[in-house]
Amino acid sequence: MTPARRKRLVLIGLMVLGIVIATAFALKAFNENLMFFFSTSEVVAGKAPQNATFRLGGMVVKGSVQRPGDGLTVWFDLTDNARVVHVQYTGILPDLFREGQGIVANGRLREDKLFVAEEVLAKHDENYMPPEVADSMKPRQQGLGAAQ
Repeated sequence: MTPARRKRLVLIGLMVLGIVIATAFALKAFNENLMFFFSTSEVVAGKAPQNATFRLGGMVVKGSVQRPGDGLTVWFDLTDNARVVHVQYTGILPDLFREGQGIVANGRLREDKLFVAEEVLAKHDENYMPPEVADSMKPRQQGLGAAQ
């Protein structure tokens, strides 16, 4: 093999190695930032990961919001009209957060099945519901409507 060919072969090999490394970094970053959505029924059924951040959506159960003490910690329940998940959030809730409304919370599920939210997102008007929450509640609402 001539020195020119060897030089080209090494250069091509380094370019392929660089592309492989860049792709690996991109996939790793994508995987770390990927956040799945689960309904409360899926969380109760054990389909949600234990040690990973995910989104939980549902309606805030009326009468379930509790603010123990003087801190920023709030406890409330979320439902999809079938199952209920207990949620703990420490921080300032959105102004539009209230009982009986649809929300999406980002956080982690503890081993004792308590969802610890890091962020709570509330709807912005009376007619809006996050698409994930609406989709997860459709089968429950259709089932309730057929039973009545």
